[in-house]
Amino acid sequence: MTILVTGSSGHLGEALMLTLQAQRREALGIDVLPGAFTHHVGSIIDRAFVHRCMRHATTVLHAATLHKPHVATHSRQDFVDVNITGTLNLLEEATAAGVKAFVYTSTTSVFGDALVPPPGEPAAWITEDVAAVPKNIYGVTKAAAEDLCQLFARNHALRTIVLRTSRFFPEEDDNHAVREVYADANIKSNEFLHRRVDIEDVVSAHLLAAEHAPSAGFAKYIISATTPFARQDAADLRNNAPQVVRRYVPDYEAEFARRGWSMVPGIDRVYDNARARAELGWQPRHDFRALVARLRSDEDISSPLAREIGSKGYHDRAFRDGPYPVD
Repeated sequence: MTILVTGSSGHLGEALMLTLQAQRREALGIDVLPGAFTHHVGSIIDRAFVHRCMRHATTVLHAATLHKPHVATHSRQDFVDVNITGTLNLLEEATAAGVKAFVYTSTTSVFGDALVPPPGEPAAWITEDVAAVPKNIYGVTKAAAEDLCQLFARNHALRTIVLRTSRFFPEEDDNHAVREVYADANIKSNEFLHRRVDIEDVVSAHLLAAEHAPSAGFAKYIISATTPFARQDAADLRNNAPQVVRRYVPDYEAEFARRGWSMVPGIDRVYDNARARAELGWQPRHDFRALVARLRSDEDISSPLAREIGSKGYHDRAFRDGPYPVD
């Protein structure tokens, strides 16, 4: 039983391969770039390459993608080629090979404009039932690939699960204004309240999804750290986030003050992972409360796996302002 991992030289792909190897599970890594866990170098756009790599595969973990940071450096056609055509190649070859489970790594970016409510409105409470409104070519192609997954589940009985992951990249924030106000660890800690997840929990979600796919048919799940908030907090979160955080995690203030950190004044969206926890049995270990406990012990806020994988970056060159150009 071979697990095919696409994007194995990338951030998530390497984390998946490393974990699978530690569990002594047979895994084959493919990527357009060479890497320590990549067995075959080639593009998922190349149908013949995908066909060769799909032999003997029983599960596909499809993490290869062009990301949001590539929007300013790659053409729309590049995004269509990799994120849509590449996914189609994998789905068709997986179907032909009799693959039992297909897990697609998507993104909460597909929600797009649904993530930011109008001024004066409560924070958006984001569940799987919120309609996607992609706002750039990245979101559009990821949403289209999700639809392809659903099509193959329905018409070809390919058991497929889509995981809409929130932020888990280790690079600094792309927003210059945010970087000027908050330290990097401060930014990431705040985001664990509502829009970030540790890569260790992302990996565990993928492996659980692979187990559940044979009986699921098709499903989509939000993969983000468990928020301490409830839906009824949405209005207060938009207007006075520190007050709401204090209500649920009162000891955060002392730890933030000790570091000269601050809480964001308002939160505009909250990702709710309840369905993934209920249906996949997913038990994410890294949330804001866990981070505050680590801060009290002067520990790193990242998991051991996150620290081992480190930063992969998105480009082969540096940019004047920030980790990548913003379109």
